[in-house]
Amino acid sequence: MKLKLVPARTGATWVKLGMQTFFKQPLAMAGLFFIFMALMSLATMVPIIGLPLAMTLLPAATLGLMAATREATEGKFPMPLILFTAFRAGPAKLRAMLALGAMYAAGFLLAMGASYLVDGGGFARLYLGGSAPTAELLQSPGFQSAMWVFISLHLPLSLMFWHAPALVFWHDLPPLKSMFFSIVACFRNFWAFTWFGLTWMGSIVVAILVIGTLGPLLGNPALSGILLFPALMLLASMFFTSLYFTYRDSFELEAPAQA
Repeated sequence: MKLKLVPARTGATWVKLGMQTFFKQPLAMAGLFFIFMALMSLATMVPIIGLPLAMTLLPAATLGLMAATREATEGKFPMPLILFTAFRAGPAKLRAMLALGAMYAAGFLLAMGASYLVDGGGFARLYLGGSAPTAELLQSPGFQSAMWVFISLHLPLSLMFWHAPALVFWHDLPPLKSMFFSIVACFRNFWAFTWFGLTWMGSIVVAILVIGTLGPLLGNPALSGILLFPALMLLASMFFTSLYFTYRDSFELEAPAQA
């Protein structure tokens, strides 16, 4: 597997390509993202094993969105069944993808557990939607320490799994080897990924500012609150659409034509 080095400005290009591809097939890409979110939410509702189950399925679901993006770039309309791409390619790849998911789930639970030990679970409950944020909680030293512990553990975990689903599925790499190449590719293109993150952060800030001023300008301040959540969801869909381009431009070998 040969890695490609790209200039820093490519990070902003990935964001632009993600947005452009989303608007090529807005109904399909938005619909697939909301199905993706619904499946993850349903998985977390399973008693006892809900969170580990959702985290195990996350790499396979992410691959489905990447496959949908690739179809959209080819002018095709991705159908909902494409989300299950990882489960339709035979038992060998299914086992590899589930093994990858199990390792991600273990890493995520380890990071969350470490944060729990720091503040007794305040950050974990808020992150997982089990409690509402309060000013007292957000400003407490324990909560902030737990947040940084989780971030410091989850960031390298995310980099290890950034390209891993695509490498397992499209390049037949074993899960551990795909994780190695994934994090190496992210570090080799550090500045491109930095610009990628900064551009997305800037896009979110601009969207919040525009929506925040739109309601008062139209004489309906409540409108901003109504529009903010769907707008952020659409940006999240565009973010997942852009992931395919970070993978495509980070590796020398093109993925074989496999649906």
